[in-house]
Amino acid sequence: MTSAPTETRQTSSPSPGQSGASPASHRSVGRYAEQAALPLAWLALVVVFSIMSPDRFLSTGNVSSILGSQSILFMLALAALIPSMVGDIDLSLGATGALAAIVVAVLNVQHGVPVGIACLVAVVVGAACGAANALFVVLLKTEPFIITLGTGTFFTGLVFWLAQSTTIVGVSGQLADWTYLHQFLNVPVQFYYCLLIMLVVWYVARFTPIGMRALFVGQSREVAVLSGIKATRVRVGGFVIAGTIASLAGVLYVGTTGSAGPSSVDSYLLPAYAAVFLGATSIQPGRFNALGTGMAVLFLATGVAGLQLLGAQDFAQQLFYGAALVVAVTVSRLVRRPATR
Repeated sequence: MTSAPTETRQTSSPSPGQSGASPASHRSVGRYAEQAALPLAWLALVVVFSIMSPDRFLSTGNVSSILGSQSILFMLALAALIPSMVGDIDLSLGATGALAAIVVAVLNVQHGVPVGIACLVAVVVGAACGAANALFVVLLKTEPFIITLGTGTFFTGLVFWLAQSTTIVGVSGQLADWTYLHQFLNVPVQFYYCLLIMLVVWYVARFTPIGMRALFVGQSREVAVLSGIKATRVRVGGFVIAGTIASLAGVLYVGTTGSAGPSSVDSYLLPAYAAVFLGATSIQPGRFNALGTGMAVLFLATGVAGLQLLGAQDFAQQLFYGAALVVAVTVSRLVRRPATR
C-alpha cells in the first residue's frame, strides 16, 4: 500500500519590480485618504492661522466665537443636507429662516407674545414652508431648482411685508439666554443644539430603515420605487424637515442678534450648500452625510475667522465661500462618479 504523495507549497516573494501591496490594500488606503482629506485640510488651516496669528487665533475667545457665531450656518447647512440626501435641492431655505426670524420678532416685539410661543409658531411656519415646497415639487412633479427658487422669492416678499422693510429690534433677552449667552465649556449652547441635530441626522441616516430608504431614493428613485420604497413620502418628509430645521436657524439668528431684518438669514444659504457639498467629499465620500457637513462647517468657519483676524476685508469672506462651493461641487461630483458607473 503506497502512501499518497504530499504536496509541497512554495511561497514566492514578490520580485523587485513588483509591489508587495495588493490592489485591495491600495483601494483601502485611497478610501481612508478621501475620508480624512477634509479633517486634514482643517488641521492645516488651524496650523497656518496659528502661526500667522499666534496670540489671537487659538485664544479661548476666538474659539468660542468660531463655534458660537457660526451656529446659524451650521443649522442651515443641516437643513440643506436633508433634501440633498434624497436627491432634491431647496433654494428657499434662507428665506424660510428669515421668515421664521421675522415671525419671532413681530410676535414678540409688536404683539407681546411670549418669546417661547413665538419660537414655536416660527417652527410651525418653517414646516409649512417645507410642506408647500413638497406640494409643488413632489406631488405636482415639478423641478425643485426652479420651484424652490420661486417659493424662496415669495417667502422673501412675505418677510419684507411683515417687517415693513425695516429691522425689528428689542426681542426678549430670554431667547438670547437660551441660545448665545449661556455657555458650556466657553462655547454658546446653540452650538450644542446644532451638534445634537447633526448626531440625530447621522444616526437616523446610518442605522435606521428610514435612513436606508432615504439613501436608496437619493441614489435612484426608479430603483427605490421598484424595490417597494415609497419615494414620494420620503421626499415630502425631506422638504418638511428641511423647512423645520431652517426655521431653527432663524430662531438662532434672533437669539444671537436680538433682532430680525428682511435679509437676516439669506446670506447663509450659499455657504450652507458649500458645507453640504464639501461634506460629501469627507467621512463618507460620495454621499451627503451629517458628519461630513459638520466638519465642512468647521472648516469654513475656521477659514473665515482666520481671514478676519488677519485683517481681510469683507469681500474676502465671499471669495472664500464662493471658491469653497465651486471646489466642493466639483470634487463631490468626481468622488460620486465611480459609484454611478
